[in-house]
Amino acid sequence: MSPFLVMSLLFGLTFGQTASLCAPSEYTIHVEKRECAYCLAINTTICAGFCMTRDSNGKKLLLKSALSQNVCTYKEMLYQTALIPGCPRHTIPYYSYPVAVSCKCGKCNTDYSDCVHEKLRTNYCTKPQKPCNM
Repeated sequence: MSPFLVMSLLFGLTFGQTASLCAPSEYTIHVEKRECAYCLAINTTICAGFCMTRDSNGKKLLLKSALSQNVCTYKEMLYQTALIPGCPRHTIPYYSYPVAVSCKCGKCNTDYSDCVHEKLRTNYCTKPQKPCNM
């Protein structure tokens, strides 16, 4: 193998780890409460994208630390609060949601992320929709 090919391969592997495609991405969530008259469409950002992982086919031969399965997760986030319109007085009409400021590839933290891939979850309104642009 030529030295140029070896260097290109090493550069590609090194650069691939740092140039993952994990970044804040625009996303619309739909929020509704049973007591309220409207569904609220909230435009926010979430962390989404590709992170390099290691193949676990050789898990019996590798150390446990070498079997990391990284996910695209929050590096920095903040919370915003929206008011759901059409709620009666006895209902709390506020909904707080995360906004991704920056993202990273790393272990999934169940304190603030859903780390389980659900089969099919729809994100839609069953009531009349009101847009919310924060």
